[in-house]
Amino acid sequence: MGRAFVYVILGGGVAAGYAAQEFVKRSVSRGELCIISEETVAPYERPALSKGFLLPEAPARLPSFHCCVGSNEERLTPKWYKEHGIELILGTRVKSADVRRKTLLTVTGETISYKILIIATGARALKLEEFGVTGSDAENVCYLRDLADATRLANVMQSCKDANAIVIGGGYIGMECAASLVINKINVTMVFPEAHCMGRLFTPKIASYYEEFYKSKGVKFVKGTVLTSFDLNSDGKVTTVNLKDGNKLPADMVVIGIGIRPNTSLFEGQLTLEKGGIKVNGKMQSSNTSIYAVGDVAAFPVKIIGETRRLEHVDSARKSAKHAVAAIMEPEKTGEFDYLPFFYSRVFTLSWQFYGDNVGEVVHFGDFSGKTFGAYWINKGHLVGSFLEGGTKEEYEVIAKATRLKPAVEDLGEVERQGLGFALTATQQPSSSSPSQSVDAGSSSLVIKKPLYAWHATAGVIVAASVAAFAYWYGRRRRRW
Repeated sequence: MGRAFVYVILGGGVAAGYAAQEFVKRSVSRGELCIISEETVAPYERPALSKGFLLPEAPARLPSFHCCVGSNEERLTPKWYKEHGIELILGTRVKSADVRRKTLLTVTGETISYKILIIATGARALKLEEFGVTGSDAENVCYLRDLADATRLANVMQSCKDANAIVIGGGYIGMECAASLVINKINVTMVFPEAHCMGRLFTPKIASYYEEFYKSKGVKFVKGTVLTSFDLNSDGKVTTVNLKDGNKLPADMVVIGIGIRPNTSLFEGQLTLEKGGIKVNGKMQSSNTSIYAVGDVAAFPVKIIGETRRLEHVDSARKSAKHAVAAIMEPEKTGEFDYLPFFYSRVFTLSWQFYGDNVGEVVHFGDFSGKTFGAYWINKGHLVGSFLEGGTKEEYEVIAKATRLKPAVEDLGEVERQGLGFALTATQQPSSSSPSQSVDAGSSSLVIKKPLYAWHATAGVIVAASVAAFAYWYGRRRRRW
């Protein structure tokens, strides 16, 4: 028993939805494409799970957040896939893949063959047991990675009003879930081993702002320690969270957000892996020319940084998926994926965006006691990363453009003084053909030099004199005609 398709997308997350949309835009034929997903619903926007889905009033529910509403595009409901002849093979787990034979074997024994495969398997949440701690199966211990997790978390939250929640982890999931718990009138304590929240991205100064804001909402922080065990009651529910530093925290529910691991197991030993993911080139193509990888599972060359990276964010998933499909359908017209790393979050009344890379020296700017502030990362004399909290749409666009331009920086104090104006100035420089600046092709960065005003003035005088002389000569000739 088996089915055959020209194109198969393995995985049913955000990347799958955006890939399907791109296939349709590029006129894929009916019956050529299928999506295989372990989830029982069509691809949806995962960011909704830690935000709108957990609201106490009028929470978001499917079909409202199916792809591709996250990019203000059409909503791809199951009806949309049917209308375009795309097969949705849902609630189905693939247990093995044979890259040489171009086949996938499901747990039910069905063989699905392909000509081109897009791996969009994403990543799974790391479990406590991988760190030597038992208790993940307790009734009031929750993770958040997919719709089933979010549904379970929402149900547990409903039974814990005015109760105590312990959030293990200070990254994206930890911070966003903590905010949702507070909105649901649940007392929150966050526990993580790092010195501050969002340790992979935030500077201590930026982190301090968010931690103080969370504290103003009643959140408590226990930093520099880890969970070691749980105390459970006779019903199998966690009642106490025991920490390595000796603290014992009473708990009515626990949310675990301690990281993710890419789902690469089906292809280990068959495809080249790097940075924990499947290594691909600038067209998202793996070491096997018939297989592409996108989203969290893909390790791809980030041109602006000059390194192969695996990026864990929805924006990368959306754009890498669309690029892979373009490369598949129109290989001659599709160049290399030129992606500017982008991360964002919105919690409470806060909203921040980050572009680029957080390496080098940091310059903070703005009012950290107010609502708008930011930071630049300067590495080897150039802007490589930008962060902004509380910006407008136009201001976010400015820091994104400036980060891509990578302007040279000579005076960090001047950058701090200019603040957001520095990015604005960098984006308003004349084009690269102007004598006032040059582009270093090797680093793809804009090097801003002092304008040669004297040269410009001299050139202007010469041009004006030439025009005048030509006009005089032309007038005399016309009289002769």
